[in-house]
Parts: sequence; C-alpha cells; structure tokens
Amino acid sequence: MFRKVHRSTRLFFTIISASIIAIIVTLTQTSVAQNPVPPTAVQAAKMPQFASRLAHPAKRLLPPKAQPPQRGKTRRGPLDSTTIYENGPIDGNTDAWVINFGFVVSDTFNIASNSTQVTGGTFAMWFFLGDTLTSAELSITSGINGGTSYFDQTVNFTMGDCTSNEYGYDVCTVTTSFAPVTLSAGTYFLNLQNASLPSGDPVYWEENSGVGCQSPGCPSQADQNSVGSIPSEAFTILGEATTTTTTFHTNYSCPRPQRGFRDINVNAAGSTGNLAVDSAGNLYGTNGEAPNGLLFELAQRAGRWFYSSLYNFLGGSDGSASGGVIVGPEGGLFGAASGGIQSCGTGGTSYCGLIYEARPGPTACATALCRWNESTLYQFSGNSDAWNGTVAAFDSAGNLYGISQSGGVFGYGAVFELTPRQGAWAERILYSFMGGDDGGGPNSLLVGHDGTLYGTAGIGGHGYGVAFQLVPSGGGWRENVIYAFTGAGDGYAPAGLIQDSAGGLYGYASCYENDAYQCTNGFPYEVYGLIFRLWHTGARWSLSVVQRNNLDCQEFSTAYHALSMDAAGHLYAAEGSSEENCDPDGCSDYSCGNIIEDGLYRAAGNADIFYNLASDADGNLYGTTQSCGFETPRQEGPMIWQYSP
Repeated sequence: MFRKVHRSTRLFFTIISASIIAIIVTLTQTSVAQNPVPPTAVQAAKMPQFASRLAHPAKRLLPPKAQPPQRGKTRRGPLDSTTIYENGPIDGNTDAWVINFGFVVSDTFNIASNSTQVTGGTFAMWFFLGDTLTSAELSITSGINGGTSYFDQTVNFTMGDCTSNEYGYDVCTVTTSFAPVTLSAGTYFLNLQNASLPSGDPVYWEENSGVGCQSPGCPSQADQNSVGSIPSEAFTILGEATTTTTTFHTNYSCPRPQRGFRDINVNAAGSTGNLAVDSAGNLYGTNGEAPNGLLFELAQRAGRWFYSSLYNFLGGSDGSASGGVIVGPEGGLFGAASGGIQSCGTGGTSYCGLIYEARPGPTACATALCRWNESTLYQFSGNSDAWNGTVAAFDSAGNLYGISQSGGVFGYGAVFELTPRQGAWAERILYSFMGGDDGGGPNSLLVGHDGTLYGTAGIGGHGYGVAFQLVPSGGGWRENVIYAFTGAGDGYAPAGLIQDSAGGLYGYASCYENDAYQCTNGFPYEVYGLIFRLWHTGARWSLSVVQRNNLDCQEFSTAYHALSMDAAGHLYAAEGSSEENCDPDGCSDYSCGNIIEDGLYRAAGNADIFYNLASDADGNLYGTTQSCGFETPRQEGPMIWQYSP
C-alpha cells in the first residue's frame, strides 16, 4: 500500500516538476523575447536588429523642444534653482547604459553643505532617432539602488537639444524637476530605472570619463545592476544651497535663456569664423576640434538642433579650416583654408592658402551622419597673389569675390574674383591696395545693389582706414574712396560693412580716448566702438554716427564685432568687452557681451564677447561667443547662440 502510494506520489511530483520546468522555460523564453536589450548602446548598435533602426532618413521630424534648463554659474553664496553638482561633460561617442527593461544605473553625487534642496536634474541620453523620453523612476538613496531612500518617484522629462553621434543615435539632454528634497552634506546615490518611451525602445544614459567635472567628489562612482561597477555618467543635479561660505564651481560663465536668447551649441565648441545660414534655416561653420579642423552643420527639425560633422580637412594641399563659410547660389558651401602651395611670406616658406567648395554626396544619405565632398577651387600662388584670402560674397552671375589683407602687388591686400569656367574656376585680381590714400588691409566686402563692390580697409586714407567702392571700368576695376576716416569723432579701422534696402552702408569702427583723438566724452585712454552709416547724396558720400558704446561703466575695451539688418530695416550689433562691469546686470570677472537692437541694449548676460551675426528668413539671429560652455557642462570654448527678437 505504501509502495503504491509512493509510486503515485512520485509520479505526481514528476508531472508537477515537469510542468513547473516547462512554465519556467516558457517564462524565460518569453522574458528573453520581450527583453532582447544588451547592456550598452554600442553593443546594440552592432546588432542587426538594432543597427538597421539607427539609419532613419536625416529629415525625420522629431518631437517639439522643451525650454532648456537654467545654466549654472561660478559664484559664492545662495544659489537660486541652479547647479549644485555636475559630473563632467557630454562625450556622446563612447558608450551609454540602458535604464529600462529592468536595468538600473546608479551614480554617486556629493552635496557640499547642509540644508541643500535638490529640485531636479539634467541628464544626457542616447535615443533611437525620433524617440522621446516621457518618464522614468528616479530615486536618491544612501546605497546602490538601496539603503535609506530620500526620494523615489516616477518623474517626467523635457527634451533638450540633440546631436547625432557616430553610432547613429540622438544624444540629447533631458531635464526633470520635482518638489524640493532637503539633503545634508554628504555622498548620495542617484538611481534611474523603468524609463518609459512611447515607442517602447531602449534608452541609454550617456557614459563619460568625468574629466572636466568641477564639483567636489566628481566623477561619480557608478554601477549597473546587470554588470556591477561601470564608468560614470553625464548628469547635473539642480537645486538650491543655503550655505554662504561654499564656492560652487559648475561651468564657464554663460548666459541663461532670456528674452529670446538661447544656447544652441550642440557639440560645436571651437567654432571659428562666421556662421552661414541657408534658405532652409540650417547653420554652417568650421571648428578646430579635428586635427585640421572640420566643417559642421546645425540643422533644426521641429524646434530641436542637430549637429553633424560634414567634412574633416586633411591639411597640406587639402587645407585646414581657418575661417567661416558662405552659402553659394546652389546651396554649396564656400570658404577659405590654410595650406595649399608653400611659396608665400618671407623666403616663400609659408602656405598661400586656398578656396574650397563643399557639397553633399551625389547620392541621397540614409543616415543622420552624412559626409560631404570637398574640392579645391583655387590655390593662391605667391605673395603678389591674394594669398591667405577669404571669401566674401557672390554676385547674381555666380562670380565669387573675396579679399586678402596682406597680398596683392604692393603687399597691402587685394580684392579678387573667382569665375566658373568649363568646370573650373579662374582667378583675377581686381584691385591691389597701395597702403596710402587708397587704403590697405581690406577687412570687409559686399556686392552692392547697384552691382558694384563696397568694402572697408583698416589702414590708409588719412591713416585711419577707408570705406571704398570698386566699379568696373575699361575691362578692369576702378577704386573710389567714398570716405576716409579721421580717427576723431568718426573713429578708425572701419569694418563689418553691410547695406540696407535703400543703398545705405553701415559699419563699425574703434575709437581711442586720449587728448589728441576725442571720440566721446568717456574715460581717457580707453577704447570704445561706434556704429556709422554712410549714404550717398548727389556727388558725395556723408557719414553719421548711429551708436556709441554705453559709457556708464569703466571697462578698458569694448567694441562692436558684427552687424546685421533684417528685412524690416532693424539694425543689430554684436558687442563685447574685455573688462568687468560692462553689463548693466553685472558681468563675469573678465569679459561679457550684449546684442544691440536699434540702439537699445538687449543684454544677454555673462556671455563673454559676442562675435558674428547671421540671420535667417524668419528674422532670427545667430552668432558665437569667444569663451563659454554648454549645459551639463562642456569644455570651455565658444558657444553658438540664437536670438529671436
């Protein structure tokens, strides 16, 4: 009897065990099927089922952009909703760690003083193109995703600007805010998990080395539940500290979004030269991040900016990026580069420079990382050529004009023309400056509404520079000096010439304060800037001063660096100073800048010196600063900004 029962029991348990094993296998298989996400983004990018999804068309529209967070400042004393801990710059190309599908990433952060209120954070994330992070579980604990819990909630996120990386992901900043959490001084763990995306795709938290972080205790000690210790991630803790003794170092002093002003610098630090805007509103420029510089694009889609590296210069005969670009008649980019032929300068040992054109490849690009093709249009050949020339403007016939400050027959600069002929470009020197009454060292040039050329030269005339006109004459070109500056109330070293719809010319000049040359009623022995207007009446040109720098502060040097005018005739100027107190709101310890609108100050705050102005068809202005950084943060370097009047 016992044996019969035992056999039945054993048979029963065998059946039950088999059923349990079958269920476990089924659940395991189901789990694997539902969770095929590898630990890192780079591993995912190498898998066919993921890699194919990273090759969406470059013009795919993305969700609307939310307002970016406020920027941190280096300051002493109470902080108002600003950065209290940052963990280093965004890299964007190393790797990233998944925070959904059951994976948890934990990073340490330090609080420097008691009674600090944490109110949110900014994080760098990798997304499949088109994805948006809506929410995630965020907790602050005393241990790795455990121990004492100080905060644990599902929080919502807003998306910031994005850039496409080399693996095909969008690398974006996301920001969240929540009710204040009061923490004492010490080390805490920040944990992210259960991220939610409408698409159901994986989302990854950006890995960084922590190099460049400035907060006490950074970089973070990090961990993922699936693998254990991992490198630290890119994030910033926002909040308010009540201490009055601790110094908080966050990032290089930058302006906060205000009055239509915003930072759109997405991996374009190191920008040099002017920015160019095409008919679609895309921005182009060059920077020095690569060994020989590169050409980049900032494209705006559905309110979000995306950065792409279009072409890496190779140096030597291919050139190295050394200035800005302009957009040609058919959408190509034209610019000047150093390099080319080595036969210029003293002893013929310097490179003469070259002019290049860059265009998209002949076939449609299927990814966000589209490389362009670059071709050399012309290599300057010697000291009497317009060596180290820069491009300036096209005329209606497709001819390209440019200037050289130290070339030409007499060595005082030249104006040159490049004309397309049977698939090639032919160069012609239109005028060589002699450095006397005719001027020298040309620094700006435009094609006027009347088809003639107008420009400025920094020296010559009465010794303080000239504004000039070049007119076709007898198969060549003749120069007319339309105004010779005196160095007194009209300033010296004119530059930055633009033209309004009525044919009037605007530019800026410097003004030195001393006993001999009283330009203003300001402080002696200091340099200021002024904006002038030239207009033609009868047989002569007249000059008037439109704007002078604000002299309510005692800066050593403040000047204008670029002008722009919109279709309605509103005049804008980029201004900067090399000393403190030039901003009515207070400035950084060294330098700051403003955007000037029709003579009224539109202060952008602690933004260092403002350079360049480009405008799009909607009247938005774009430019750069000399030294600044990016949210969450980036290395020191120029910032690219947008201003919407």
